[in-house]
Amino acid sequence: MPTRSTPILSLLTEDLLIRVNEKLVQDSDRKKWRLICKEFHRVDSLARKTLRVLHVEFLLSLLKNYTNLHTLDLSVCPRIEDGTISLLLHHVDHSIWARNLKCLNLSRANGLKFAGLEMLVGACKGLESVDVSYCCGFGDREAAAISGCEGLRELRMDKCLGVGDVGLAKIVVGCGRLERLSLKWCMEISDLGVELLCKKCLELKFLDVSYLKVTNESLRSIASLPKLEDLAMVGCPYVNDVGLQFLEIGCPSLQKIDVARCDCVSSSGLSSLIGGHSGLLHIDAGHCFSEVSPTIVKCIQKLKNLNTIIIDGIRVSDTIFQTISSNCNSLIEIGLSKCEGVTNMGIIKLVSGCVNLKIINLTCCRSIADAAISAIANSCRNLLCLKLESCNMITGKSLEQLGLHCLLLEVLDLTDCCGINDRGLERLYRCSRILCLKLGLCTNISDKGLFYIASSCPELQELDLYRCQNIGDDGLAALSSGCKKLRKLNLSYCVEVTDKGTKSLGYLEELSDLELRGLDKITSVGLTALVTRCKRLIYLDLKHCEKIDDSGFQALAYYSRNLRQLNLSYCAITDMTLCMLMGNMTRLQDVDLVHLTNVTVEGFELVLRACCVRIKKIKLVAALSFLLSSEVQGILHARGCKIRWD
Repeated sequence: MPTRSTPILSLLTEDLLIRVNEKLVQDSDRKKWRLICKEFHRVDSLARKTLRVLHVEFLLSLLKNYTNLHTLDLSVCPRIEDGTISLLLHHVDHSIWARNLKCLNLSRANGLKFAGLEMLVGACKGLESVDVSYCCGFGDREAAAISGCEGLRELRMDKCLGVGDVGLAKIVVGCGRLERLSLKWCMEISDLGVELLCKKCLELKFLDVSYLKVTNESLRSIASLPKLEDLAMVGCPYVNDVGLQFLEIGCPSLQKIDVARCDCVSSSGLSSLIGGHSGLLHIDAGHCFSEVSPTIVKCIQKLKNLNTIIIDGIRVSDTIFQTISSNCNSLIEIGLSKCEGVTNMGIIKLVSGCVNLKIINLTCCRSIADAAISAIANSCRNLLCLKLESCNMITGKSLEQLGLHCLLLEVLDLTDCCGINDRGLERLYRCSRILCLKLGLCTNISDKGLFYIASSCPELQELDLYRCQNIGDDGLAALSSGCKKLRKLNLSYCVEVTDKGTKSLGYLEELSDLELRGLDKITSVGLTALVTRCKRLIYLDLKHCEKIDDSGFQALAYYSRNLRQLNLSYCAITDMTLCMLMGNMTRLQDVDLVHLTNVTVEGFELVLRACCVRIKKIKLVAALSFLLSSEVQGILHARGCKIRWD
């Protein structure tokens, strides 16, 4: 009598299954794993350390299943409010899911206030990292709630507009072990708050005070931080060279400095800072002063370990490139966007010594031609990112050299390079690792060029074809066949695209961001074919797609419930369908509804009442500000929704 064989899964221990599970990097692979059997689903629940919640209605069940989380991300989950947190803590045994939680992302959770934060902090005793960026309604009371995280090491509070010196004082007293703090756009924080911060949080290694109205007195305080390695102070209008001189003699551990767009800082002040820190690894002085002075050139000679220098918008000469080439052989990244004085000879000198460059930004360096790109390709064989937007003298010869030598290239920006054509794209055939390719305004690109891209770039994730008016349906069919990993696609004003082309896009199952603005040949038939297959769309731009009628938008409402951002301006949608659309899309947070001529004021009133709980940004025609009821506008403002009037 035959004996039953032992199931193979019974031979695999739980520890072994967990180790296999940890090898799965892609979300799609993890999802397939969970669906194989109950045992694999159970192992995934045990092993999962990170959870990003997309629907608030699933939050309770998810936290019951995943009890060993280290990171919980609620940044894209609409309608997180105090009541949500109260419900969560009362219906789920928070001692289970909260005990191991180390990182909590509440970015853009505008509905969450003091009471909810206080409950969360009380339940999650082990929190080490919290992100409340863009919670514009947060004030000092909310900051006081966060101060209960005694073990906090990292805090991001970007654009918490109501947090002032009092709130910051609460945090620094309660969270004395902070190592990383970002206060970007916290406009109520002054020198007084920064001074107390620097007295209490001596473990700080990263600090971002960008766009604050602080003065040199804050830099005097910051200079006393013994362990500070990374300081960002972008766009601080009241800081000048005196402040940088404080940093020159302080911050002994400083490695990275960002003074971009500090209008009162001169090349002399930056020279002082560099003079006191010969171990700097990263300098960003973009749009800071008019030109690179001889003093800075001399100081750069001391920066033997420099790996990043960004001097966007500053006049340069070949001298600085020769200096960098001779002294900064460890350079990995250089930013020269909109710099005047960048020449072919300067770039040739630069790359002759800086052969380790991986990121080069030459945006709007209009004098750059094929000779410079050829030198880059021959010298920088490990190049990963090359930005050449508006370098109009570039031709297919440059792409040929890149295709021969830069086989690791991942990002290539050729926006508005009118010398690029199909033949040039063919010469990139060996660059099979390209992830991002930008060809917007390259008017000589046609379907033939897309055939070359589809056959050579199987890893492509982002493609920009903005106003490439020779692109048509055949090219999109090739893309959908050869570039299966494509996630972001811009086809705005590619006016030859029809329903046939949008139907082809339906085979790109990873597609998340799609711009179809101004495509006046697509109808509801094409949109329906697209959305029935592309279930992962989170951003869709249909502005000026005027031939799509209600039937297409009804299909969108039914199939695209994961959308977070939508532009329907100048579309032919009506009251009833717009209400249906906004009601069905429970994750929608940002929507443009400008010039919808078939929608009445009453229709807008109904729509706004239906979505006011979750919507965070909405763009409307300015005339509606006088026609909509003050009650509806008040509800939106109370919910933290930002209305943009066009």
